[in-house]
This record gives sequence, C-alpha cells and structure tokens, in this order.
Amino acid sequence: MPASPPQLALRDAAVTFGGKPLFSGISLGLGKGERVCLVGANGSGKSTILKALAGEMELDAGERFVQPGLKIGYLPQSPSFASGGSVADYVAGGLGADAHDYRVARALDHLSLDGARDVKTLSGGEGRRAALARVLATEPDIMLLDEPTNHLDLPTIEWLEQELLDYPGGVLMISHDRAFLNRLTQRLLWLDRGRMFEHDGGFEEFDDWSQRIIEQESAEAYRLKKRIEQEEYWLQRGVTARRSRNEGRRRNLFALREQRRTSLKALGVAKLELGEAEAGGRLVIEAKDISKSYTRPDGSQLAIVKGFSTRILRGDRVGLIGPNGAGKTTLLKILTGEIAPDSGTVRLGIGLKPISLDQRRESFDLEATLWKTLAPGGGDSIMVNGRQKHVVAYLRDFLFDEKQAVMPVRALSGGERARLLLAKLFAEPSNLVVLDEPTNDLDMDTLDLLQEVLSEYDGTVLIVSHDRDFLDRLTTSVIAVEGEGRVAEYPGGYSDYLVQRPKPQKAEAKAAARSAPEARPPRVEPKLSGKEAKELADLPGKIAALEKDIATIEAALHDPDFYVRDVDKFKKTSALLTAKKQALEAVEHRWLELEEKQAELARGASNA
Repeated sequence: MPASPPQLALRDAAVTFGGKPLFSGISLGLGKGERVCLVGANGSGKSTILKALAGEMELDAGERFVQPGLKIGYLPQSPSFASGGSVADYVAGGLGADAHDYRVARALDHLSLDGARDVKTLSGGEGRRAALARVLATEPDIMLLDEPTNHLDLPTIEWLEQELLDYPGGVLMISHDRAFLNRLTQRLLWLDRGRMFEHDGGFEEFDDWSQRIIEQESAEAYRLKKRIEQEEYWLQRGVTARRSRNEGRRRNLFALREQRRTSLKALGVAKLELGEAEAGGRLVIEAKDISKSYTRPDGSQLAIVKGFSTRILRGDRVGLIGPNGAGKTTLLKILTGEIAPDSGTVRLGIGLKPISLDQRRESFDLEATLWKTLAPGGGDSIMVNGRQKHVVAYLRDFLFDEKQAVMPVRALSGGERARLLLAKLFAEPSNLVVLDEPTNDLDMDTLDLLQEVLSEYDGTVLIVSHDRDFLDRLTTSVIAVEGEGRVAEYPGGYSDYLVQRPKPQKAEAKAAARSAPEARPPRVEPKLSGKEAKELADLPGKIAALEKDIATIEAALHDPDFYVRDVDKFKKTSALLTAKKQALEAVEHRWLELEEKQAELARGASNA
C-alpha cells in the first residue's frame, strides 16, 4: 500500500477496446514522495493507465480521484507539437512563465535542446526530450513518465536519476531500463492479463516476486487443462524459463569476458599481429591507430577518435558508449568500413555478412501476414542458421502464437512489430550484427528477447547503447567514446567500465606520489583459499546433477494424468521441484561468486 495518502488514484477502473476488456477492476494510488514503476507485457495496458491517470482519456468503468489543486506532469509516448512555436516557449508553456525562466534554461541545457528551434522540426527523440523538459521544468506534484530514458545518453540518464531521487513529489514510471528502475523504484505494480499485482519492494525484486506468482498459477493450471492450453506457452517463455536460462548465459558471458580481457591485454603486447588463420575467418575487424576529425562551421576541429586500436574477433560482443555527440555512430561506421579514417587503417575479415537492426525498422508491408513477411516466397518453412524451420515454430520463438501467423502486420502492437523485426532480421544469414541504439522504444519483453537472441548468436555483435543493464548482461567489452578524440576499450560490461576507467588525480597527489619513497612491502600473490578452490572445483558437478534431477521431475509433472492418479504425490513432487530449483539457483550463484572472485584476484595481480 502507498506510504502516504494517495493524491492521485484509480478505483475499479476498466477500459475496453473493440468490445474486449483491456483491464477491469484495477485500483491503484500514488502519494507524495513515492517512486513507483508499472511493469507488464507489451499491450497489457500500461500506457493506457498513465493516460487515464493524467486525465487524457475516459474510463469505461470506475473512477479517477485527483486531490484538489494537484499539479500533474505527464510524459506521453508520442507528444504532440501541432501548435508550433519555439522549443523554449513549448517548455515554458507548462509553467505559465516565459521562455527565459531559469527552470526552462536548466532543463534545456541538461537535455541538450536548442530553445530557439521550432518544435515542428524536432525528430522523434528530440521531441520526447522536449516533452520531458516541459514536465521537469513544471515541477509538478505528481509525475507520470512513459519511457523517460528513451533517446537519452548515459550522462543525461544519470542526471535524470538524481533529479528524480531529489524530487519530493510522487513518480509513476514505465521504463525498460532495468538499471534506472533498480535505482529509483520503491514499489512495484505489475499489470498482467488484465489484473494488477502490487509489491512493496524495488524493481530488483521483480523477477523473484513475479516468479512466485507464476509458480502458484502454474500449480493451479495442472487442475485446469483448458487453462494450460491457453497460457502454458507464456508461462514457459516467461519469467521462470528466462531466469533458469539466464544463469547459464551469465556463466558463458563471464567466460567470454575473460577471453576478451586476455585478448585486449595481448593486443598491447603483440601490436595486432595476426596469423593467416585469423584472417581467414576468426578476424572480424582490426583497427590500427585510427584517427578521425571534422571541421566545424567556425573552422575549428572536432576530434572523434585519436590513435585508437582494437582487434575484434568472431564471437565478441562489443558495446560502444559515450555522451550524445561524442562520435559513437561515426566510430561504428569507421569500424565497419562505411567511413574511412583520416589516418590509420581498418581491416575487415573475409566473408563478412553484416545485418543491421536500424536499417529495417520501417520495411514491413502492413497488409502482409506474419507468415508471408517471414516467407515471402511461399511455403511453410524458412532457413534459420542453416536449418529448416516451420514458420509457426519460428514465430513461437519470438513469443507469437499460431493464430497470429495469419494476421496482418498492421494488427500488431508496436512491441509485437519490434519482435517480428527481430524474427525477420535473425532469419537472414549473417556473422556480424550492427545495432545502433537498439533498445530505444522497445518494451521490456522485447528487450529481454533481443538480449536472449544475441546471447545465443554465434557471430559478432557491435552495439551502440545507453542501456546499462543491457550492456552488463551482454557485452564482452566496452569501447568508451569520451569526446575530444579520447577512446579506450575495457573488458566486461558497463559496470566493469566504471571500475576500470582512469580516475582523475589532483596535481598535489601526483607530486606526492612522485616524491614518496619506493620501498614496498613484499608482494603476496592473491588467490582463493584452499577450501574455496576445492568448492569451486566441485560446483560444476553439483550443478549438472541438479539440472538432471530438475529435468526428470519436470518430465514427470508434465504427465497430464499424474494429478488425477495421485494428488498427494503430485503435490510432493511439485514441492520437490521447487526445492531443487532453489538449490540450483543457490549453487549457481555461489559458482559465479567464486569465479568472479578468482578473476578479480587474477586481474589485481596482473595490474600490480
């Protein structure tokens, strides 16, 4: 329940589209000082709830409560700029002030907006930033934010996080940015199949909490065969299955990061010397001492990159990060051969077959069915990774059911179109995927699916992204484009970059370090204790045994007659499955903890 009396609320709310209820009986409230996130599958009605709370649409049933005198700031998914005028006037319009108000200037500055521009000339991303600036400058009592981090760079996202942490009013937000939600959220609202679930905890608890709810419903589903037919697929592809797969992916990602760390260390020693075998397939991109700059209108030089070298091999997943305007996209184009550097060389591997997510965002025939979109030449199967696969089975991999296969593309929601785009993209033969801001405008389900597909992709991935959690869960290294030509690569994800990047030092500290005596204590090589080393060696066997037990138990529980034959045994077997899964999760977390500790100790020793 809210920590303070609700200032804005819905009571028994219902909205119907096309005769079908989107949700009904929904009640929620938002009070002063609360930071609440609203999560749910694409198309479940999250944005509709925000519109109803903002007074932008009428409810079909129920009521909306607004405390008298309450000022509401609402950031929609698609703000309207039909009235025209300057950006500064638009932002100030929410204040009833002029365009020179200090709050307007501050919001424009932090969101990198030119106040003199006409709002009708703004791109989609610029328009969303202008709408966010208007909400923040207004300083309302309640903020309703629909995907506030879309089209923001990392420094701006971190600035927005601090703004919301310091904000005394209530915030209800929809976002796919897990790191953003982890830092801000105090309470969870989960809209699932027309019902609202509430949890007094942060977003980091969502997976465990929602898994418990799904497991409870899964047990009920064994007694309702028809319900199994309707919902089993979503239960299998949902939180429970994703959690079990994520542990294996984390282990694999950790191993890949260690390989990348070794590769980057060797890069400085071997000076990018490659053998013929690498040139024949292992090498994807080799850049040596590349530099690039542009001449500004005033004649000064804008440096994008100075003297940067890297070697990207098959299977690497490299993220490019940095502020907007620093040159991430330009560097990406240099690395892929689209733009030539001013100096230095870029060598591409033999037989590269690149695909790009952004190039196909608007390529669908809206009247074609999903089936025809994936198999335009006819037939009922397509080739995926060299194997023939039925169109419907392939669509299921991307969270569509077989009825949707014969639906026209125009009937899909935005998130479903994004999933269809991924399906079409990854059905094409490739060995290099280039993604420039792929997470913008994706719902969380589609973002999880994208991460899942890329984690299992055998080729190489280059990603420009501001999504910290996405980078942490996927990348083997990060190339930081800091501006003024400063570019450096770090093994690991975004969190690893924060630890490894150079820390600024004061001149006095440097001078003191230079004058300090050089005597040092004897160096002790850090390593795991004998007990920890033995435990680490034994854990893979324990994991394999538990995975085998779980597979055996799940196979038994999938027998539809098991419950009818022996209710008590079914319940005991279900409880045993839960216990085994909990034990597996604990063992896997311990394995990861020891592996990470061992790697960190080795990294510290090599840097000493």
